[in-house]
Amino acid sequence: MSANEFVVQQAIERLYIHHHHWLQNWLQRRLGHTADAADIAQDTFMRILNAPEHVAEKTPDWQLQEPRAYLTIVAKRLVANLYRRRALEQAYLDSLALMPASAIPSTEQKLIILETLQQIDHMLDGLPAKVRSAFLLAQFEGMTYADIAAQLNVSERSVKRYMVQAMAQCIMLMS
Repeated sequence: MSANEFVVQQAIERLYIHHHHWLQNWLQRRLGHTADAADIAQDTFMRILNAPEHVAEKTPDWQLQEPRAYLTIVAKRLVANLYRRRALEQAYLDSLALMPASAIPSTEQKLIILETLQQIDHMLDGLPAKVRSAFLLAQFEGMTYADIAAQLNVSERSVKRYMVQAMAQCIMLMS
């Protein structure tokens, strides 16, 4: 471990010691669920600890001016991810409820499908809304580029660019 890594690790350790309890309580008040609050508080510190070395928070003179504000920003993003994952899961379960009993996948297949949906959601998370919409309409609704262009009120050429951008994002994150 380099001297810089040691300094950063010590700073994160102090941040954890001084603010973990506060963050978990803050999350508990917002979420109303102790286990979710504990998980997200822990994930917040793990996200900071595992951040790439080039981020400003990982410099040798690492000292946050407003540590609680920073922690809440990271935690809010994780809460948003939690809610999005749950909404995705609920939408999938709702669609299963509409299927005939003979077509419902096994428990193992359901878990694989949910995991795949979450991976796709993660891949598309950083894309602009129209790019994400075009990709989802093409892949899951089976719409043509012309139909997508009409629905999104853009040119067919734009839809083609959106699809290239979405596919590039998926390929980049899969490798």
